[in-house]
Amino acid sequence: MQINVLDYLEKGPLLKCGDKLAIRDSSRGVTFGELERFAKNCATLILKKTTAINQPVAVFLPKSVEAIIADLGILYTGNCYANLDIKSPPQRLQSMLQNLNAGVIITSLSHAGALRALNIPEDHLLLVEEAIAPEAFYDNMQLLARSKSVIDTDPVYIIYTSGSTGIPKGVVISHRGVIDYIDWARDCYQISESEVIGNQAPFFFDNSTLDIYLCLSCGATLVLIPEENFGYPLKLMQFVDQMGITTFFWVPSVMTNVANFKILDSLAPPSIRKILFAGEVMPTRTLNYWRGKYPNALFSNLYGPTEITVDCTYYIVDRDFHDEEPLPIGFPCRNTDILILNEKNERVKTDEPGELCVRGSSLALGYWNNPEKTASVFLQNPLNPHYPELIYRTGDLVSRNARGEILFIGRKDFQIKHLGYRIELGEIEHAAFQVDGIHNGCVIYNQDKKEIALFFESDRDLSPTLIRESMLAHIPKYMLPTSFRRLDKIPLTANGKIDRQKLTSNLKTD
Repeated sequence: MQINVLDYLEKGPLLKCGDKLAIRDSSRGVTFGELERFAKNCATLILKKTTAINQPVAVFLPKSVEAIIADLGILYTGNCYANLDIKSPPQRLQSMLQNLNAGVIITSLSHAGALRALNIPEDHLLLVEEAIAPEAFYDNMQLLARSKSVIDTDPVYIIYTSGSTGIPKGVVISHRGVIDYIDWARDCYQISESEVIGNQAPFFFDNSTLDIYLCLSCGATLVLIPEENFGYPLKLMQFVDQMGITTFFWVPSVMTNVANFKILDSLAPPSIRKILFAGEVMPTRTLNYWRGKYPNALFSNLYGPTEITVDCTYYIVDRDFHDEEPLPIGFPCRNTDILILNEKNERVKTDEPGELCVRGSSLALGYWNNPEKTASVFLQNPLNPHYPELIYRTGDLVSRNARGEILFIGRKDFQIKHLGYRIELGEIEHAAFQVDGIHNGCVIYNQDKKEIALFFESDRDLSPTLIRESMLAHIPKYMLPTSFRRLDKIPLTANGKIDRQKLTSNLKTD
């Protein structure tokens, strides 16, 4: 029985193909053997700074080979990693660091300045360059003792999601959750060492878990596609062709961008054979364009909130769909159970909408240092009165059709999926309220246009540029509104709440 995710590396590629290329980014590549050595060097350096175990170590690095070295180095110490977005506004970054209370932050010479500007103590910083320096070494006996102490319910990573109060929430995922997920994905999609995986997801987004751990478990090569390539669909597909990428797991917006520019008409890399996507709704028109160019490839739609280990349902596209027909999110992943419950906590009937709830070892351990929020969404299974059993209530509305396939309908609350990120509209509103001159406001998501719209009251003429620049101090760029509507008065319902339904109707009639 596998207990520690590091066993993928130690008992797989290191024994079979240690000299094979493991990971490549835009500046360097490392073999599986080098990856182990550098990670253990990093672990030894971490243990010189802290004796903690099962505690978070923060990683403040861009998506790179070095970031994976840091993550694995942290795991070798028996701790868990938390990858932070280097582009986060200082206020948001500080909020996450305060929540983590990490005694060690791994960064680089070029990014340490941003942490020093937040008054992070110098002795908390560890430069990743030290781990890959020629003189670096590791204490294997010390690390072996650490790894033996790990059990499969210990945390492996913390990923931050948007919080409705403006404070991000740190989702804690266990070794067991990752092992269950990766073992299923490897078997389901028949991933082998011959794969070249093209990574799109940043490491602070949980989709990257599939890329990284499939690489480690199967001995596949992982190519970290440069972030800037995703803004240029032709350049992106040229890179895919050049690298011989066979498999990728991307958000649908990237595939839609390629389809909108008809890139595959002139360049359809022949190496591609497995196309996985998740993070937001896949437009069926986009899917049909890709399927027309790759009739023999495997296409799979995956679904799951961060509070589940990456994904809890999947659908391998096995029939034709009209452009207007919704694509199912499919069936539960192995060792996962999906409950679709109505407002009375009863199972729904066929075609009846209900809230998607999940039970199984894929559930997160909870939110780091946030027991109140954890207790509000990780709840006793209402269908099981016999013993303690937690489920996660996703807040997503779904139904199950006559085929037994699960269909996504929408959110129960105001949480959205945008550009592959899970976002609380409340956090965007919180940032808008920090803008000098905005007295009241509401953020609505236009699903048809994939547009975040800000409605606001102000006695001043505030330009969109000024508002966006001010909000950037509090939220990342991908959360910024793209539409701005100044109103004399925000409409209210009879009970005094903002009339979001009316504002949504206004967006649809524009």
